[in-house]
Amino acid sequence: MQELIESIGKYLLAVTSPLIRHSDKAELRVASSPAGDMVRFRLVLEQADVARVIGRNGMTASAIRSMAKSAGEKRGVKVVVHILSREEADAAV
Repeated sequence: MQELIESIGKYLLAVTSPLIRHSDKAELRVASSPAGDMVRFRLVLEQADVARVIGRNGMTASAIRSMAKSAGEKRGVKVVVHILSREEADAAV
């Protein structure tokens, strides 16, 4: 499970890094279910970067999520990717 989390985390950072202007403030938060059947990734960015990563009509975010979900499905793990601004992430906690 840890190997899957690390590989998807690296993928998310590699794909989004060229789109992010404030990469020093980007944060990837990971939570997994106790049963190990689900992993949730939260990519926390500055508000201006969120729009860049989501893309026009959400197409970029959809592609990113599809690839992460596919990697998890190969190992029987549900993968969820959230792209949030820092304000949204702090309010959700």
